[in-house]
Amino acid sequence: MGKWMIGMTFFSALGSGLIAGIFFAFSAFVMASLARLPAEQGIAAMQSINETILKTLFSPVFMGTALLSVLAAVVSLLKFGAAGAPYVLAGSLLYLAGTFLVTIVFNVPLNDALAAVDPGSAEGAQVWEHYLSRWVAWNHVRTLAALASLACFILALRKG
Repeated sequence: MGKWMIGMTFFSALGSGLIAGIFFAFSAFVMASLARLPAEQGIAAMQSINETILKTLFSPVFMGTALLSVLAAVVSLLKFGAAGAPYVLAGSLLYLAGTFLVTIVFNVPLNDALAAVDPGSAEGAQVWEHYLSRWVAWNHVRTLAALASLACFILALRKG
C-alpha cells in the first residue's frame, strides 16, 4: 500500500471507530435511559439530540468517513492485488452499506417522524414506542457495521 492509501485507510479507521463508539453509546445506555423516562420527556430529549448532533463534529466525521470509504473502495478495486486492498474494500463497503446507508434509509426517516410529533400528544407516545424498537434495532446494525469496518481497516494497515 502506498503512503496515500495508508493515510486514507488510517483516517477511515479513525472515523469508523469514532462513529462505532457513538452508536455503541446509544445502543448500550442512551436509548435505554431515554426509554425509562415518561414518553413526553424521552421524545423531547431525543428531538433535542437529533437537532444538536447535526451541529457538532459528528456530521463531518460521519460524512467524511463515508467519502473516504468511497475513495478507498475505488482505489482498492484498482489495486486489488496490493497487500491489504481486500480489507480496505471490505471495510469501505461495511461502512457505506451498514453504517451510512442504514442511517439514511432507516434511522433518518425515523428521526424525521419523531421530529414531527408533539412530545405531549397521544400520537407522540405511539411514534415513540415504534421509534424505540425500530431505531434501536437499526442502531445495533450500524454499530456492528462500524466496528467490523474498523476491524477491516486495522487488518488492512497490518497487511499493508
